[in-house]
Formats: sequence, structure tokens, C-alpha cells
Amino acid sequence: QVQLVESGGGLVQAGGSLRLSCAASGRTFRNYAMGWFRQAPGKEREFVAAVNWRGEITYYADSVKGRFTISRDNAKNTVYLQMNNLKPEDTALYYCAARTRYMEYPRAGSDFGSWGQGTQVTVSS
Repeated sequence: QVQLVESGGGLVQAGGSLRLSCAASGRTFRNYAMGWFRQAPGKEREFVAAVNWRGEITYYADSVKGRFTISRDNAKNTVYLQMNNLKPEDTALYYCAARTRYMEYPRAGSDFGSWGQGTQVTVSS
């Protein structure tokens, strides 16, 4: 079981930036696909972004494309989500997730087996 701990959330004005981090346990972190999801109050959890095990393939939800960037540092067992030009509709609890077996372009919540506790992002207008 992979343990994931998110950090970096907070309150920011619209147009601002935040960088989320997710620290993972386990010596085989470099083999995991990693993803970010979010859930706003009263809404279902939704996919935000994901990165393959080597960090060379990234993909995003249309709603964040061009504003968010996912990256990873396998030497630090950490995945990041750089969020720029934040909008009030980005307000949500953001979760980090890991998939330990190969799958091409996982993006459904059920594709990921390990989850963090989440970090809150609030964007004021």
C-alpha cells in the first residue's frame, strides 16, 4: 500500500497561483502513475491531471489545460501540481492518487488504488 500526503493548499485570489505537492512512501514510487483529482462541495470527484511513471507523458482535464502543470521528481518521491491563473471554480479538495500497475492513460478514480487525505484549495473572486 502506498501512503500519500498532500500539501500546499490554501486561500488565493482569482488569477493567483499555488503549487500542490504529494509525497509518497515506498521505494518503487518511480513505477507508479500519479494523478490529481478534486472534489468541490456537492459535486462528484473529477479528474484533474496525471503523469506516467517517467514523467514524460502528462494529460489534463479540459477545464485546467493550459493553466495547470503536473510534474514529478522520482528522486524525492514527490508529484507536483502547479496551478496558475486560478479561478473560483477551481475551489475544491484536491487529492493525490497512485496507480501501481501499468495502465495506459488512467484517468478514472477507479483506475487509482491509493489516495491521500486531500488538501483544500479555495479561490476567492
